[in-house]
Formats: sequence, C-alpha cells, structure tokens
Amino acid sequence: MLHTVVMAGGSGTRFWPVSRRELPKQFLTLFGDQSLIQQAVRRCAELSSADSTWIVTNAVHAVETGRQLPELAADHILIEPCGRNTAPCIAIAAARLLADDPDAIMLVTPADHVITPNEAFVAAVERATDTVEKDPSRLCLFGIVPTRPATGYGYIEQGDELTDSDRVFNVARFREKPDLETAQQFLGAGNFLWNSGIFVWRADTILDALQKHCPGVTEVLDRFRDHADTDEWASSLEREFSNMPSISIDYAVLEHSQNVCVLEAPFTWDDVGSWSALPRVHEQDENGNTVLGQHVGIATKNSTIFSSGDHLVTTIGLENCVVVHTERSTLVAKLDDEAQIKELLAALEDDGLEAFL
Repeated sequence: MLHTVVMAGGSGTRFWPVSRRELPKQFLTLFGDQSLIQQAVRRCAELSSADSTWIVTNAVHAVETGRQLPELAADHILIEPCGRNTAPCIAIAAARLLADDPDAIMLVTPADHVITPNEAFVAAVERATDTVEKDPSRLCLFGIVPTRPATGYGYIEQGDELTDSDRVFNVARFREKPDLETAQQFLGAGNFLWNSGIFVWRADTILDALQKHCPGVTEVLDRFRDHADTDEWASSLEREFSNMPSISIDYAVLEHSQNVCVLEAPFTWDDVGSWSALPRVHEQDENGNTVLGQHVGIATKNSTIFSSGDHLVTTIGLENCVVVHTERSTLVAKLDDEAQIKELLAALEDDGLEAFL
C-alpha cells in the first residue's frame, strides 16, 4: 500500500519575519487558501487516506501540525527530538510504516512546495508507484524540467529511459548546486533536471540501501525499531535519535546506488524557498510588483510587498526590493540580498533579540 510521508521539520528562515521559529514557512498561507503543509496533505489525499498519511516534524511544531491537520491521528505525527537531515527522517518513517505494513511503499515529500496542477502530480506518483511495484529494488525520484539556469537547486543528469516506461530514466549522476555558467550549460544540454526532493520507494528497500551505504543511520535505528508500534516508540526516539549522523538521503544513499531512476515530472513545481519566489507563484501588477496585503506605491517596480492584517505599506522609488511587515518586525531589503537574511538573524541573536526570531 502507498503511504504518504510529509517531511515538515524545516525552519524557513529565508521567509523571516513572517516565518519564525515557532511558526515556520510550512505552516503559513503563502499561496492559495491553505498553509503549505495543508496543501501537501491535500495534494496526496487521492493517493493516501488519513490512515496512511504521516508527518515527520519536531517537538516545537507538533502541536501546530496537529491543529492544522486534525484529520490525522496523533500517532501519525512522528516527532524528531532534534534535526538530523533527511536520511534519519526517512529512516524512522520507514521503520514506523513497516511495523504496520510490511509491503509499504513510501511517497516522501517536503511540506513546503507549491505544485500544480494536482491531477498531474497524482498521475506522476501513480507512474512512480507502478515503476516500484514492477521492480521493488528501484528508488524513484522526481525531476523537474528546468525553466531557468537556477543555481540554488541540485541537478540530475538523465541516463537511458527505462524499458516500458513513460518518461522514467536511469540516473546517470547527481550534480551539486552549480554556478551560473554551469547552470546555463545544464539548461542548454536538455538532459538535466532539478532535484525536487520528492521520492517513491518501498520502505524496506530504502532501509536496505541505508544499511549498505550509510550504516551509521541503521545501526542506531536497530536499537529501537522494534518499538515502532509500541508505547515505547517516543521514549526510544528521544533516547537514540540524536546518535544518528546528520546527513541527507542524497548523500547517504542516492549518489551511491545503482538502481536510482528519475521520473520527468509533468507538473509545475516551486520550493518557494525565499521571498524572491513569490513572483513565480503570484500575479504581478502593471509595475511588476508582487503584492500580498495593502500597498500604495509611487515609482515602485519589480518589488515584493507583504503586509499583515490591515496595515498599509507605502513605498516611493523602490525597485527590486522586498518589504515585509508583521506585527512585531519589518524587513526591507534588496531582493538580490536575500541570502543575507541568515546573517541578519544571527545578528539578532547576537544582540539578544531572540524574541523576534
């Protein structure tokens, strides 16, 4: 049976000051009429019922997760005691699924992506599931046809198309986030895809792959996986999870496995990683501005304006800027300087202003 596993442990720091430690990006409504995590679960509802949908998050966000997703049972919210990247996250989810379903197939998806249309996503997951059912050793991931020479994504080089498949390819190799010149070469080559971080595979297959390629994860997991369907699961996680290495599933398994395939996704995708992503998922006004909230501008172009509540933001002479107003904090920056938000947050912490983080 197909199970959906939504990874919801991110901090969303690049969306500060709207995204904060207690309410990060995945719980915000940045596109559409629901939060990103609600959209992620709704997107998969045709594929997995509530009984086969699981969220992996942390203790700080567990209550908000349950509040936003009341259809899920409490024991379907798996709580990581600390952040350990995606390989440990996927490992504990796989162990928990196998305790209920020895034949579990996992759809693993982040909580904070924008994907349209939903019908195309469902059809793609069904194709990936069919691929895994035909060959249980397959590790299937989704690649996005690039629309620009993005330097913030990892790339996948396509190999040969699988026999009797519909746009599913062997992975020739993974490529790190490139510089602009290399990204332009990838775009021109026509056989490179963005790595979306969305996967389909059997739960037992990914654990076997972790055992082979990253035994540091499974050695710790073996100490408590027998408690996966007992009352001791939470305390075992609390005791052992921090002993796992912090490593992504890409580095831990995918870059070393020979049975990885990539499905060329038929849907549009955006990881909405920062304020500069909003123009890609929202319409612009006649001056190229993306406005969420109340705004009046004079000589303001190609900027992103966000205001909360009934607060009015007014601007004069801005271009390529981001202005974000919340009840407690306001951000004004050049869109090109967004990478410095993490530096800004570190400065706030150094100045004893953690209350604003």
